[in-house]
Amino acid sequence: MELAHSLLLNEDALAQITEAKRPVFIFEWLRFLDKVLVAANRVDVKEKQKKLVEQLTGLISSAPGPPTRKLLAKNLATLYSIGDTFTVFQTLDKCNEIIKSKDDTPAYLPTKLAAVACVGAFYEKMGRMLGSSFPDTINNLLKALKSAESQGRGEILLSLQKVLNGLGGAAASCHRDIYKNARSLLTDRSMAVRCAVAKCLLELQNEAVFMWTTELENMATLCFKALEGSNYGVRVAVAKLLGTVMATALMPKQAAVMRQNVKRATLEEVLELMATGFLRGGSGFLKSGGEMLKGGGSVSREVRVGVTQAYVVFVTTLGGQWLERNFATFLSHVLDLVSHPRATQTHVEAVYSRRCVSFMLRATLGGLLGEKAQIAAGKEICQAISKQMRAVEAVVNDISGENKAGAADVSASQHVMVCALKELGSLVQSLSATASPLIQEPSIGLLETVTSVLLHPSMAARLAAAWCLRCVAVALPYQLTPLLDRCAERINNLKSSPEAVSGYSFAMAALLGGVHQCPLGIPHSKGKLVVSIAEDLLRTAAQNSRLSLQRTQAGWLLLGALMTLGPSLVRYHLPKMLLLWRNVFPRSQKELEAEKARGDSFTWQVTLEGRAGALCAMRSFVAHCPELLTEDVIRRLMTPIECAMTMMSHVPAIIKVHGAHLKASAAMVRLRLYDILALLPPKTYEGSFNALLRELVAEFTLTDNSANTTTSLLRSLCHYDDSVLMGSWLQETDHKSIEDQLQPNSASGSGALEHDPSSIYLRVPVGEAIPGPLPLGVSVIDASVALFGVVFPHVSFKHRLQMLDHFAECIKQAKGVRQQAVQLNIFTAVLSALKGLAENKSTLGPEEVRKSALALVMGALDNPNPILRCAAGEALGRMAQVVGEATFIARMAQTSFDKLKSARDVVSRTGHSLALGCLHRYVGGIGSGQHLKTSVSILLALAQDGSSHEVQTWALHSLALIVDSSGPMYRGYVEPTLSLVLTLLLTVPPSHTEVHQCLGRCLGALITTVGPELQGNGATISTIRSSCLVGCAIMQDHSDSLVQAAAISCLQQLHMFAPRHVNLSSLVPCLCVRHPEGCRGVRVCHEPGEESRRQQRHLNITETGLEGVLFGMLDRETDRKLCSDIHDTLGHMLSSLAVEKLPHWLKLCKDVLAATTDVGGAVVFEVEKDEEDSEKKDEMDDDTMFTGLGEDDKSKPSVAPRWVTRVFAADCLCRIILLCENDKAHFDLAAARSAKAKNPKGDLLVLHLSDLIRMAFMAATDHSNQLRMAGLQALEDIIKKFASVPEPEFPGHVILEQYQANVGAALRPAFSPDTPSDITAKACQVCSTWIGSGVVSDLNDLRRVHNLLVSSLDKVQAGKGSSSQLYSESATTMEKLAVLKAWAEVYVVSMKIKKEAESKPAKPARNADEDDDEDDMGADVLPPDSLITLVQPELPSLSRLWLAMLRDYALLTLPAEFSSQLPPDGGAFYTPETIDTARLHYRSSWAPVLHAVALWLSSTGFGADEEKEDVPSAPSKAPALPQGASVTTKTFEESVEDRMHLMLGVSIEFLCFPRPEEPIEHVMSCLQALFTLLASPCAKIHIAQDQLLAVELLNVLHRLLLTRDPPAVQLQVSAVVQETIRAAQDHLQQQRTSKEEEGEKDCQPSLGEGGDTGELVPGKSLVFAAMELLVFILVRHLPQLNTRVKESPSHVPLRPQRLPEESARLVANTVSILAELPSLCSPAASMTILPTVLFLITGVLRETAVKTADNLVPVPVSAALQGIKTIITSPLARVESMQAQWTGLVRSSLASVLEHSQPDESRPDMDEVSMLTAITLFLLSASNELVGVTVLQKGCMDRFRNALNSSDPWVQARCYQLLLSVFQHSSRALSTPYIHALAPLMVEKLKAVERSRPGTAAELQAVQEGIRVLENLVGMGEEQNRVQLLALLVPTLISYLLDENAISSAPQVSKGLHDFALQNLMRIGPLYPAAFKTVIGAAPELKIRLESAIRANQASSRAKAAARQAQPTVQAAPTIKLKTSFF
Repeated sequence: MELAHSLLLNEDALAQITEAKRPVFIFEWLRFLDKVLVAANRVDVKEKQKKLVEQLTGLISSAPGPPTRKLLAKNLATLYSIGDTFTVFQTLDKCNEIIKSKDDTPAYLPTKLAAVACVGAFYEKMGRMLGSSFPDTINNLLKALKSAESQGRGEILLSLQKVLNGLGGAAASCHRDIYKNARSLLTDRSMAVRCAVAKCLLELQNEAVFMWTTELENMATLCFKALEGSNYGVRVAVAKLLGTVMATALMPKQAAVMRQNVKRATLEEVLELMATGFLRGGSGFLKSGGEMLKGGGSVSREVRVGVTQAYVVFVTTLGGQWLERNFATFLSHVLDLVSHPRATQTHVEAVYSRRCVSFMLRATLGGLLGEKAQIAAGKEICQAISKQMRAVEAVVNDISGENKAGAADVSASQHVMVCALKELGSLVQSLSATASPLIQEPSIGLLETVTSVLLHPSMAARLAAAWCLRCVAVALPYQLTPLLDRCAERINNLKSSPEAVSGYSFAMAALLGGVHQCPLGIPHSKGKLVVSIAEDLLRTAAQNSRLSLQRTQAGWLLLGALMTLGPSLVRYHLPKMLLLWRNVFPRSQKELEAEKARGDSFTWQVTLEGRAGALCAMRSFVAHCPELLTEDVIRRLMTPIECAMTMMSHVPAIIKVHGAHLKASAAMVRLRLYDILALLPPKTYEGSFNALLRELVAEFTLTDNSANTTTSLLRSLCHYDDSVLMGSWLQETDHKSIEDQLQPNSASGSGALEHDPSSIYLRVPVGEAIPGPLPLGVSVIDASVALFGVVFPHVSFKHRLQMLDHFAECIKQAKGVRQQAVQLNIFTAVLSALKGLAENKSTLGPEEVRKSALALVMGALDNPNPILRCAAGEALGRMAQVVGEATFIARMAQTSFDKLKSARDVVSRTGHSLALGCLHRYVGGIGSGQHLKTSVSILLALAQDGSSHEVQTWALHSLALIVDSSGPMYRGYVEPTLSLVLTLLLTVPPSHTEVHQCLGRCLGALITTVGPELQGNGATISTIRSSCLVGCAIMQDHSDSLVQAAAISCLQQLHMFAPRHVNLSSLVPCLCVRHPEGCRGVRVCHEPGEESRRQQRHLNITETGLEGVLFGMLDRETDRKLCSDIHDTLGHMLSSLAVEKLPHWLKLCKDVLAATTDVGGAVVFEVEKDEEDSEKKDEMDDDTMFTGLGEDDKSKPSVAPRWVTRVFAADCLCRIILLCENDKAHFDLAAARSAKAKNPKGDLLVLHLSDLIRMAFMAATDHSNQLRMAGLQALEDIIKKFASVPEPEFPGHVILEQYQANVGAALRPAFSPDTPSDITAKACQVCSTWIGSGVVSDLNDLRRVHNLLVSSLDKVQAGKGSSSQLYSESATTMEKLAVLKAWAEVYVVSMKIKKEAESKPAKPARNADEDDDEDDMGADVLPPDSLITLVQPELPSLSRLWLAMLRDYALLTLPAEFSSQLPPDGGAFYTPETIDTARLHYRSSWAPVLHAVALWLSSTGFGADEEKEDVPSAPSKAPALPQGASVTTKTFEESVEDRMHLMLGVSIEFLCFPRPEEPIEHVMSCLQALFTLLASPCAKIHIAQDQLLAVELLNVLHRLLLTRDPPAVQLQVSAVVQETIRAAQDHLQQQRTSKEEEGEKDCQPSLGEGGDTGELVPGKSLVFAAMELLVFILVRHLPQLNTRVKESPSHVPLRPQRLPEESARLVANTVSILAELPSLCSPAASMTILPTVLFLITGVLRETAVKTADNLVPVPVSAALQGIKTIITSPLARVESMQAQWTGLVRSSLASVLEHSQPDESRPDMDEVSMLTAITLFLLSASNELVGVTVLQKGCMDRFRNALNSSDPWVQARCYQLLLSVFQHSSRALSTPYIHALAPLMVEKLKAVERSRPGTAAELQAVQEGIRVLENLVGMGEEQNRVQLLALLVPTLISYLLDENAISSAPQVSKGLHDFALQNLMRIGPLYPAAFKTVIGAAPELKIRLESAIRANQASSRAKAAARQAQPTVQAAPTIKLKTSFF
């Protein structure tokens, strides 16, 4: 392929490759040329132009395929427009010659087509440059048009379109000729030609004025004719033509009008013309086949659907502003359409017409108008409804009956009502909360108008009104409860009017059905209200025969709707319901028989309707309350159901007696019965299978049904991917809702509410705007088919065989159309059964069952109906899956192979090729591997059958299935398949879109098969890769959007497997250009970040970039799926681009949020203005950037962002803040400013803070509730992220301070009384975050926010049922708990501030003169206790509420088996009915409350102060707490105990098993609460007395550590453990003291755990529990402590390392607690645990004693040393009985410390000082045990010796200090050996200093410390030894002195040593005068040095004395301080 990349065609290379590969090579060259010509240097091009033209024109006659000819023409035209144009006329003539040629053979056709394409491309590119040659060319083309075949006709017309486009107005002379010739082809046989004509005429109408003036009517008639028998593509093209022509006639283009004096058409004329098409259609007589099947109608449906689309094009072309101005006219026109008798001849026709009109309204109103304009439109619709209603009322009230015509008007008015109400509902629902002005404005009276329609005589209108009310309630949930109440009241008042009973019950049912979309729900009492109304209706039904039918239906409808409220409500009414159900049906067989004999036709109708209603309510119950379906309930439900089944068999006889009008009611009963059975487990009705199956089979084989009704389920049971074969890919388009009418099976698209009123309360199926149940006849068959699939797997094989044989018989018996219908139904049932078998994992049955099934299926593979063939293929695959035997599969495959080899007809070839595909799909690659080769070879052959495109489509589709399912096994066939795919792509005409779609699927499957191999560089892989890319390129250029979508998904896959080889940058512009065209086939695809960044540079699509275009689309698009795709795309782009293009994205969000709703159709986003046509848009020239306003009628006027988009923008804002988290600079103003200064391009979030706040403020104060939520969320995020960012210019302040007013203002509206609870709850959260963030510095600002919380607290205290309720009780619960939680958080923060303030040293009292300057500093800083003073007044009531809430929470967390203990009338804040939802609210708010209560209890000594005040102060306010009166009678101790139990219970319950989704903050709050609680003395006593409680607490904490490991949690746990241990210690101490007071000195040892035996019982022992937990922490952080790890063979000894700071603190805490544990034990038990404790502590010492640069002692080390000291000095040493054990322990501990401190290469950085300290501790504290143990003594001496010899002066210095303490020890037995051993070494070290004087301060210090030790030794010596000792010390000191000349030049440290020695000598002399003299006298040279030093000293001190008078003396402190004093 690389050879093809050259400017000239590489002819040598072309000659060398095989014939088959040449077209691909040429295409690849043309692709390269297309890219390179535009960019190439003109000179180069001109040089080679001649050769290039030759090569290109040569290709024209080489019979190129469609994509090749398109590129060829484009390249030639580009070449001429870049290079010279000399030879262009020659080339043109050459093309014209070819077109004129008389050669009509198929082989010559491609050449002709290529010539035609070239002509078109020339004119399009060069237009008027080609001058006067155009008349000949056009005539030539028109002449060719007459004789051409369909492909030629299409190509010529498209070429003419391009010629017209290029020439513009210049070609006016030929316009009429073209029009005349093209016009007749609008009704061409070939659909592709019709499309081409429509495109050509669309181009023509731009300039040809006559088309939209004199010829306007003819144009319309032509278009109507063109629509007859059309397919989807034609409808879209013709609708575009018709709509555009009509719009131009109304508002012509300025230029055209100026040229000729044009008479404009009026709006009425234009609409009138369109209406003829809608009502009368084309006046042709040829009815298409589909029409006959459906029964002749007035208008062919294709025309109606086409005209509907044309209306939409018409309005869209005129634009949003036009629609706004003319909406009233447009509305009345479309509503007149649907009231016209011709549009509603039969009921189904009427439903179809209604759908069309609804589509027109939704597509125009929904997309083109902004929110303001939509509200205005809503008013118009209201007026239209009330006008209609007035007319209806006039007729209804006209008793005399003079107005005969009126009755017809009433029936017509129902359709108008349905359309208007449906649109009004959709409008309100899409506006959501923004619709409130529409509802609230009294002049409109929307609710009154809609409720008035509930009394309309027609059921359809009443249902539509009910639906509209449901939409209002969902959009504005605060209307829900009032609306329900109003309907209830009206039903009670108007009981005697049948319409009122029916209409208001519909409305109530609809409203109940809408509750699940309103998260806040409705009050529980409304359920009771509904039940009582329904009961009343059912009870009084029999009283008045005029009303009995309506009352019965209404009663059951309401009960069915009630069930949708879910189990928590239904639970209360279930017994009553079961009773009602039982009573509707006869109790026994006898009663049934008796019933048959009684009654007339009317009573039977009421009875049947009642039973259908009861079954319907049951079905609703089973569907919505599965939790209540216990065995018992099912058993009680089965009684009436079985009775209904028995009754079914009697009904035919009853119908015979009483007339056929009962058939509908009977069918309704059957439908309800099938529906409920399908939901119940089949086991429950096994006994009735036989009778049931008889009914079901009779139902769908149409035994008793003379109509040929077919089921609608077949499509959904066939595989989704097969839609390309059935044409159902229309599901993907915008026009689905109207195109459904044209699908071939009966009743498709005819759904309407009146077919099944119960659907008004059911959930709306996904993707539908409004429920559309199908007509009863179809629904019953659908239900029977579905139930058959459920029951079949549970039926015996015998019965299965009987049924399958019966099916074959039925098909044989039926003839003609009926046979098709029966066969469709049977197949759907069989498929449903096979699907059921597969889901149940059961088998089909023995051989004869299989045979029978196979015969049935094989017969249908040759059926002429493609849908049946599809179903048969699917059934075959499913059968293979269910049977799962290789032989069976082989037999099936062989049958198809044989058939395909012999058959020549299209039908069997398509059917059997699909059969092969389906076999592979369901059995998978492994199961069908042996047939792979044969299947592939056969299908490849079939795919080349050019004579039938249908065969190609089916074969390619099956091939794609096989490639998909075979996976890697297909690898061997990839090359031949790929080359076939490419050949077909290059040769199949583009008009066969299905073939191209299947080719796309094949290509995608092949790419997946090759997979990651595609990255390789081998020759074969490169070829495969380039073939795939060529294939994608061809498909990308295809006109059909689904093929383009396939190309895009192939490119995405290629990009995933081989990113380096795929350049996606061409994709973005193509998406942007194609997207606005309205086909949903192209779903936006988004490629990973770095790709789109690359395009962003290439591609300045608009100012707002691709993301701006997408945001704009969100407002125009009404398709939910597309919108969610756009959300995803924007989300991906955001996460990869937002941080680096921050200002751009923030501006985008800001523009969207700032757009107010005041803009009607005005434009916010810049929109494209097409000066040139869309083809040129590809180049995206600078001047076509989308700017300018929509003055040009082609532009897409955009609407102000709707609320949904604004909510999305607010969410984007939160995501941007989250994305910036990774870089701290985003949240640091100083850093951000300096970064910005360095790199002005870069941008950081903190610089945009004011924008962020402003956006959050705009959102939080909007009308739309969803937007308010999003805004508050954003505000909370901003506060959390920026609260601590300092303001660099004002030290001590934070940057958020300047926004205090904004935050306050944003929060205020959320606390207004009419705000929904969820928003208030969120706002409370923001309030507490804001107050707690510490930002607020101004007391007044703080008060404002604080007052909001105070006001909401009053609401909480108001108690349960005070206000009139709009929402459910759980909404109130949510709000109250949110308030309490917010207060709790504020209290926690205020206590924290207070505590910090107390721990800081108090400021010194100010002097008077300092006062002024201090004051302005302190004005802004809040005094630390200000928060507490704000909370304090509320505390008494708050603490009560908090405790009540915790009590509730504790009860709610009880397991289900204790539910009987729950208070029957609910808790303080929840009602028993809403218990399930309340749990969730409690779960989110209990933790901060727990913490607050703990703080409050510990600060008030468990409410001791409160007890005194607790005179009932404000009884009115306090909510009724469950304990009510008994509170006062409890003693203080009891109340402490209660509260303790409550707090600990809640905490332990939570910590036992925190759910993984619980936020870590909850865990922390809970632990902090425990810690706070245990810090108070009351609690300490309590937990110490109840030891098991403490043990349980520790066990739970241990478990928590196992599951959660953030260090903060572990630290907090260790703090709680410490408090627990302290409590136990205090308790033990108290016991001991009291014992001692009693004077029982001797029994003391047995106190403490473990008694005399020393045994600690796991589970009961506190010490044991603590040990477990502490050991776990230690081993977690220091795994080396675990001996098992060390002994394992894989263990590599770890070098001790510095622990991270948090771990170090944790280990230190743990060690401290460990050391405390022995004090809790009796002496015996201490001996049990001490070995472990000491082992761990010495282990920690070993692992953490690591040298640090600054010689600081690590925290764990100091803790370990402290621990050793605690243990060794404990009173245990004095217990006689333990003496021996104790001594052993101490010795072995010291031994292990000695062992650990052994110098060792593996531990070069061991901290010797800490080890020595430990050794010294042992020596000092446990001297008795260690005296005379020589081994230990030797070890200790060695360690000291090593330290003295250390090269590190710091170690030496510390060693001297420690030695000193050993030498001075009171026990001479201990110290003497050390003095003897180590003193000589010291003296030597100190003597050596003379030779190497210290160089650093540290070395000097070491020497000084050494001398101090020596001095002390001198002091300790006896008098007689003094001289010898001084003889060591004095000479050493004198040797340190410098001589007087050297002093001045000596370094500072050396001088220091000199001074030190001198001072010491002068101090020692007077101490021991005699001995000193003796020593000095013995050595004269010493005396001389000393004297000279003294003289020099005195001289210098005199000199200094003068200087010193100015300076006060400074005491030099010793430089070494121990961090912690261990001695």
